[in-house]
Amino acid sequence: MNISNRNRSVQGHHDILTLFVSEISLKKSSGAGGGGNDVQWCFSQVKGAIDDDVAEADIISTVEFNHSGELLATGDKGGRVVIFQQNTENKLQCRSDYNVYSTFQSHEPEFDYLKSLEIEEKINKIRWLPQKNAAQFLLSTNDKTIKLWKISERDRRPEGYNLKEEDGRFRDSTNITSLRVPVFKPMDLMVEASPRRVFANAHTYHINSISVNSDNETYLSADDLRINLWHLEITDRSFIAPTEETDVLLKSLSDIVDIKPANMEELTEVITAAEFHPHQCNTFVYSSSKGTIRMCDMRASALCDKHSKLFEEPEDPSNRSFFSEIISSISDVNFSHSGRYMMTRDYLSIKIWDLNMENRPVETYQVHEYLRGKLCSLYENDCIFDKFECCWSGNDSVVMTGSYNNFFRMLERTQRRDVTLEACRESCKPRQALKPRRVCAGGKRKKDEISVDSLDFNKKILHTAWHPHANIIAVATTNNLYIFQEKGN
Repeated sequence: MNISNRNRSVQGHHDILTLFVSEISLKKSSGAGGGGNDVQWCFSQVKGAIDDDVAEADIISTVEFNHSGELLATGDKGGRVVIFQQNTENKLQCRSDYNVYSTFQSHEPEFDYLKSLEIEEKINKIRWLPQKNAAQFLLSTNDKTIKLWKISERDRRPEGYNLKEEDGRFRDSTNITSLRVPVFKPMDLMVEASPRRVFANAHTYHINSISVNSDNETYLSADDLRINLWHLEITDRSFIAPTEETDVLLKSLSDIVDIKPANMEELTEVITAAEFHPHQCNTFVYSSSKGTIRMCDMRASALCDKHSKLFEEPEDPSNRSFFSEIISSISDVNFSHSGRYMMTRDYLSIKIWDLNMENRPVETYQVHEYLRGKLCSLYENDCIFDKFECCWSGNDSVVMTGSYNNFFRMLERTQRRDVTLEACRESCKPRQALKPRRVCAGGKRKKDEISVDSLDFNKKILHTAWHPHANIIAVATTNNLYIFQEKGN
């Protein structure tokens, strides 16, 4: 055996051993953030008004836990960000009682006069930054502008000024006969949200993704055709300039990925999502409307016009149809917490990819295969273009995503089991266990099943989030935020 063949053999055995160890660890992991069919989920809370006539501005457009799980942020189509805080007395028990912590207007509607284009205030994404001090920081974006917000608390105020009265009026300095030292006195807790940075004018197309790098200094933003790299301290240009020698060169670059063709008539795909690797600050992936995922290494080139890996599943000619390209478009991509796997969501399924294997996913889960026969009607009512998100449990053993009729799916990876649950107010009794739901695609319907023809496609769960350390989940349905937790907590 020559050296090259021997090295490939050793690498192959190493990959198999790594995969085996990974699977064993998943089977043994049953701690916080696990989930699955062994966990019985129960209702905890629902946020939002009970109103059949929901205002467009109140529809939730993104949901995100912070890194500790203490805070849960939502953004809506009206440009508002609402942050919920976990009750202090319940944090140790991982109870999911969340109360409103702060509400602020993140984005306002704008108008681009040069292009005669209205810019919606809708919040597309929220991403928390790791906490470094008493304050919290998050990024929020609409179609064009990204903002960095500081969320801070104030429970004391200074009193005893020399030149100012308690009501704010200024004193006559000629009447001051003694000097006082101002002191801090307790006050009611006030939570302040202040914009610290505004990253604007860098995207021609609509922003669909933002992702914070593991170096905690940079982040990426992606639109339909380009991906930009930002430094959190630099707002006048994307693409960081690390040295004076390269400053002039990098100022002329506005993106690290550009798939825009010279002739727009030759455009065949668009970028749908982008995400940094959780541990490798030089690696990121982006997905496309063609169902492919490209991994890029920023060490190889400043402009990542060539990918280092291409993840693509061979197409089955027998399933080819008019809707094939539409339903294969990837709406969300997420790395596992371990960084070993990558999850993608298309219209009908979830796929789990091993980063060491590009030619096919290691796991495929059908989310709502019973809709395959209704693609024509879903195309006519535009539901086929809905962009469902997906998320991992804390230990990567379970994945979750949404569906129609306010259903959401739990898919357990170790034993390939799944369950369909429903978020509805009718069964919202405190600590009440959720009953699994089943959809009948045809034939005789059982008593506890719902017919596929009875599904309400106006009720959909597009946005989901999983607490990073506990079995607590949040799902958004129109203007309501449902929070569920493991029964017994």
